Amino acid sequence: MTIISATRRKRIHLVSGAILGSFIVAHFFNHSLGLISIDAMEAARRAFNLVWHSVPGTVLLYGALLLHFSMALDSIYRRQTLRMPLREALKIAFGLSLPFLLIGHVTAARIEPLFTGVDTDYPTMLRALWSSSTNAIRQSAALLLAWGHGCLGAWFWMRGRTWFPRYEILLYTIAILVPIFALLGFASGARSLETVYAEHGGYGDRAISKPAFDPTLLDDIRLGLYLGFAGLIAGTFILRAMPRGGRIRVRYPDGRIAAVNLGFSVLEASRAAGIPHVSVCGGRGRCSTCRVRVIQGLEGQPAPEDAELSTLTRIGAPDNVRLACQFRPVHNVTVVPILDSDSLGIKKQLGRDGGEGRERRIAVLFCDLRGFTSIAEHKLPFDTVFLLNRYFEMVGEAVEDSGGVIDKFIGDGALAIFGLKNSFPEACRQSLAAAVRLSKGIEALNQTFRGELDEPLRIAIGLHAGPAIIGEIGYGQATSLTAVGDTINTASRLEGLAKEHDVQLAVSAELINRAGLVIEGHERLDISLRGRQATLETWIVEDAARISTALQPSPSNA
Repeated sequence: MTIISATRRKRIHLVSGAILGSFIVAHFFNHSLGLISIDAMEAARRAFNLVWHSVPGTVLLYGALLLHFSMALDSIYRRQTLRMPLREALKIAFGLSLPFLLIGHVTAARIEPLFTGVDTDYPTMLRALWSSSTNAIRQSAALLLAWGHGCLGAWFWMRGRTWFPRYEILLYTIAILVPIFALLGFASGARSLETVYAEHGGYGDRAISKPAFDPTLLDDIRLGLYLGFAGLIAGTFILRAMPRGGRIRVRYPDGRIAAVNLGFSVLEASRAAGIPHVSVCGGRGRCSTCRVRVIQGLEGQPAPEDAELSTLTRIGAPDNVRLACQFRPVHNVTVVPILDSDSLGIKKQLGRDGGEGRERRIAVLFCDLRGFTSIAEHKLPFDTVFLLNRYFEMVGEAVEDSGGVIDKFIGDGALAIFGLKNSFPEACRQSLAAAVRLSKGIEALNQTFRGELDEPLRIAIGLHAGPAIIGEIGYGQATSLTAVGDTINTASRLEGLAKEHDVQLAVSAELINRAGLVIEGHERLDISLRGRQATLETWIVEDAARISTALQPSPSNA
């Protein structure tokens, strides 16, 4: 028996969904013409039927429908676990509920004309749908669910594409407006029936005589379709609950084990066992954030298919690295997730207050990644975002743990403020402690991503202390607490000076003195900064972690 590859199954699902999506868009456009008139709806329907009611159009439409539904059931069967993100669960729920909402409409519009020989026009259909509130609500719900299912499917496909951010707002606008216009046209067309048919003495004058046929036959067909779809869905869930020819064990570095049936991917095994596992693209092989290093049991496993191989090749992964969402072990395996699950997003900043606008003496820290642009050029967009978020999280923790707050992130840099709630000398010591933590944190990141980066991450830090204006600055929702003044500008220029001297830290002697510290063994310069007449005495520190000893309390103060 020929087995369809995962890549081909996804392609079939995508193409069949695109065909159904084009049918839905055309159908919704037809509905929206009700905002103009019933005649406009009917004229468009006849043109619409030339395509979709023809023999080729009917074969294409129902073939796509059967393929899409079959691929959906196959996907549910192969998932192995029903733990999934909310959007994915909604997409599946919308898709499975659609047949039961549409069967009545399909039998009336497609099957009944086969017996009567009379095509169902818009006036007849609108009268039937609006003859009771239940019919109208059911048809409107079907419209919204069909559109929601299609939009979610399209979003899952588009969100990893490089062009998606450029058109994101436009696409979201279309996604909102299309069903609104369709529903308004649907309701407007129904309301206009009263006016149109009142001019002809009521509905009976325009009624179409249909050949007699047994109405129970249509009821039997509807019942058969309801039972058929319900049986297929129920059968799929029953089959996926049954054992599937053996079980395997997926072991993790912390000692946890996921015992799952054959056919599970490593990502599905993690989800089934409740083990956090990063998957930014939703488990579709479009990023490498879920990748794992296989340390035992790689021999005899299935080779990567095209989608997985393409991603692994692009990031230059070694042979023992696999994408967890695509790797389906056939025997026991031990894996190490390469990226931590706690790194998606930045932690909330400390609550800020005192934004009424006043002058304070503060310590300011500027930091920036060096050469990150060249590093990002060789990584997938999802991986770049993941790495930046991990870096931002490290910066945020270093600043907060030292007693400061993040003012803002600028590109791959950050501005932090110390001294909003404590004394000036303490703020200076906190900023130095944060610099030490940043130095150690960047080293820890390099250890985590060792083998993933062509060159280690490097950081440049500028520290200065002095007066600044602290207040709420901005407009509307873009307002935030920030600091402005020469102290901020000087700290930024010191960060640039650290880059020029190829060191981690450039800190003004003024901050060191205010902190009550003495640091020795580092270069000390008198530098001129743009906008300042006097020179600024500055310490140049190659490794910021080396000043940690100066921050330790002396025995006399212990």
